[in-house]
Amino acid sequence: MEKNNKEVTEGKAQLLLSNTVFYNPKMKTLRDISVLFVKTLNEKDSSLLDCTAATGVRAIRYVKESDIQDITAIDINEEASKMLFSNIKLNTLKGSFENVSLQEFSSRPNNKKFDFIDLDPFGTPQPYLNDIMKLVKDNTVLMITATDTAVLCGAHANACIKIYGAKPMHNKLCKESGIRILLMNIAKVAATFNMGVEPILSISDMHYMRVFVRVKYGAKKALDSLKELGFASFCKNCKEFDYKKGFVPDLERKCSYCKKENEGFGEFYLGKIQDKKIINKMISEDNTFVNSEAVNFLSKLSNELDIPFFYSIPDITKSLKHKSVSPDKILNALKDKGFEGSKTQFDRDSIKTNAGVSEIIKALE
Repeated sequence: MEKNNKEVTEGKAQLLLSNTVFYNPKMKTLRDISVLFVKTLNEKDSSLLDCTAATGVRAIRYVKESDIQDITAIDINEEASKMLFSNIKLNTLKGSFENVSLQEFSSRPNNKKFDFIDLDPFGTPQPYLNDIMKLVKDNTVLMITATDTAVLCGAHANACIKIYGAKPMHNKLCKESGIRILLMNIAKVAATFNMGVEPILSISDMHYMRVFVRVKYGAKKALDSLKELGFASFCKNCKEFDYKKGFVPDLERKCSYCKKENEGFGEFYLGKIQDKKIINKMISEDNTFVNSEAVNFLSKLSNELDIPFFYSIPDITKSLKHKSVSPDKILNALKDKGFEGSKTQFDRDSIKTNAGVSEIIKALE
């Protein structure tokens, strides 16, 4: 062991770490969720590619906790690859491990196709999507992380337009709109390879967004995915929003409630972004190495209404100069009137509902 290196344990993985290779212990919960996800969907002889392996923590945990038998892990960084090789040896893993870029790896003739592909780059995953699509087969599951949340959430709107080809929201809806921009982009790249996408799990937390997406072969599948794309409008005055799928959707220029001018955003993926059956299977998996925070988060997703966007109750009460009201009180009032509703992962004081802002305002009275 080199001087200044240290050993830590995460799940069933033993890790040799140094200051020169990135490892974030705060991301354990996300890795827990990923391990549960792969374990839930894993079938006999499934193969997995970790495109940005770094210390190897994900690859090691996938093998030891998700029972992946065919593992491949690569990293372009030489120092990271040295640590990856050390940790693979420390954990006595068998597989294919290389110091190589994803671009070079994916361009090799007759390259194998994978059942799972994990991509967790620094910043945007956009430059890697074409390379990933060369490595998929029908039903491949992609696990893709974006950490350029300032771009996807609209703090750098021009950068989002340039990188993702979408105008982002920079308001309370920004985290969900960022997820839907990322999914839109994956769907468009997949379509150029004659493939469609089916989102399974979508997460926005701290400084990252992560989506788990199944790829399906076929021109019809590609077109079906593209039909889930569309645009949204938002009223700064009363916080009402609208969205419509379609290549040239006819969005209302004025708010349906207060008649003020709407602002348009997008393009977004406007289909379902969570597969509740798979999420519930993940929750029921027996895994003692996954912390309760991961399971609790999945439970919230299981109970969340899977429709586009949500209402921030504090934003609405502030715009009306109304006293603060508990989101739970509003939810109960809406459900009493026959509407659907739930809390949301994207903002703790907000609600998802099929009611409009007019019904929410009535519930404040």
